[in-house]
Amino acid sequence: MSKGNKNKTSRGEGPLVEMKNITKRFGGLTALNNVDLDVDYAEVVGLVGDNGAGKSTLISILAGALRQNEGEILFKGDDVEIRSPEEAKKLGIETVYQDLALADNIDVAGNLFLGREEYRFSFGPLRFLDKGEMEERAREILEVLNIGFDSMRTKVRNLSGGQRQAIAVARSIFTEPDLVILDEPTAALAVEESKRVLQLIEDLQDQGISVIFISHTLQEVFSTADRIVVLNQGNKVGDLKPDDTDVDQVIKLMIGGRYESQPQG
Repeated sequence: MSKGNKNKTSRGEGPLVEMKNITKRFGGLTALNNVDLDVDYAEVVGLVGDNGAGKSTLISILAGALRQNEGEILFKGDDVEIRSPEEAKKLGIETVYQDLALADNIDVAGNLFLGREEYRFSFGPLRFLDKGEMEERAREILEVLNIGFDSMRTKVRNLSGGQRQAIAVARSIFTEPDLVILDEPTAALAVEESKRVLQLIEDLQDQGISVIFISHTLQEVFSTADRIVVLNQGNKVGDLKPDDTDVDQVIKLMIGGRYESQPQG
């Protein structure tokens, strides 16, 4: 059963993101063939498909890691070219990949501020971290997503998989993005930790942030997403609301590739 867009907001006419007729070729292989994807404001979209369906390629284009051969991207109604991850971040698009890119030997607060550390003062080439300020701000960021840690000084290598995922998600909202892309956020997590990560997705939505959620676990997608987009061998073959379909139908689309859609609204 879907959540019913309980927190959807409207911050402009049209979707937050529109990807139109996206085609990506690698030599003679067409990884994406005229794929459309749109995401509304504060909407959670589940992106599903078998291995090799084109999911990672599509989000890599939106995240600035790849460039499409054909097609266009509109963000808040403006035609944009996303030529690098830095440009995606400037637009308001953050991506959390499966590897999380965390530093195991650094604590919770340090990972949230990795690459944007705050300093108390400098003495020549030496700079001294303002750990107190970083810990306080880290706690504030984590509280926004209802994430609690006993200590901001716990090394990340000592945390569970779910806690590590929570830090990666929290770090993604540091820049106050409009869209967060989560690539298999519950992969290899235990059931209870997966539930906590799914709650994080709802917490992001509560903050007015849109989410693209990639997962092979269809039950999680059905419980979390407002809409499910299905890819099959580089083609978009489904765009469905969870209440209007079921797991069996989505699996058939993933395997058979027959296009089905439901009117939006």
